[in-house]
Amino acid sequence: MLTKSIKVTGLKKSYKDLQVLKGVDFEVEEGRIFALLGSNGAGKTTVVKILTTLLKQDAGSVTVNGFDVASKPENVRQAISLTGQFAAVDELLTGRENLILIAKLRYLKNPRQVADDLLLSFGLTEAADRRVSTYSGGMRRRLDIALSLVGKPKIIFLDEPTTGLDPEARIEVWNIVKGLAKGGTTVLLTTQYLEEAEQLADKIAILHEGKIIASGTLSELKKMFPLAKVEYVEKQPTLEDIFLAIVGKREGK
Repeated sequence: MLTKSIKVTGLKKSYKDLQVLKGVDFEVEEGRIFALLGSNGAGKTTVVKILTTLLKQDAGSVTVNGFDVASKPENVRQAISLTGQFAAVDELLTGRENLILIAKLRYLKNPRQVADDLLLSFGLTEAADRRVSTYSGGMRRRLDIALSLVGKPKIIFLDEPTTGLDPEARIEVWNIVKGLAKGGTTVLLTTQYLEEAEQLADKIAILHEGKIIASGTLSELKKMFPLAKVEYVEKQPTLEDIFLAIVGKREGK
């Protein structure tokens, strides 16, 4: 049985009179990619902020890498890394200088070698000594994820990592995420791009109006959706069909 890298039970969070999370439950197994789907305002970023110790929950239990996020935040932070919706890179520095800086802040031995290894892994060696201000959006995102991997965290949170990227750059990021999981890193991904979850996730959860209303593998979610038949051709539902059908049913109540 695989170890649970993340376990969330009864998670609740309100902002004044607005209840954002109304009892969220899910688990993420070690070395797997877990996609949290939801529309704008569904509470995805709030979940990520709580799991990464940036925000305190009102109620519920949350453990990350075996540590409670409320009582052991320092232990949680040592095991995780977070890549937000926008690349957090210093545009005045080169790609190499960004990586060396983070490696030094993490007190790693031989920061230059750490930087060189990551530049090679992310296909940024040729651009290593250029200022980040000259990078394309896809290159900045690759560098941003590389920065998140300095120190080899066990769990990485990617909050809508391909927002604003063109299709080619998005596929580059997808390949990076797949490689992370193959290397044993646990990935929690939030996204609005349904194809992204379909391509990447081992397990998918749909967050709607503060609750998880469906979760499972892609094949398990497809079983919730009645097959559509057109003459002799059986039409398999896409994840987008499933998402809209489930959310639509909830909104129609």
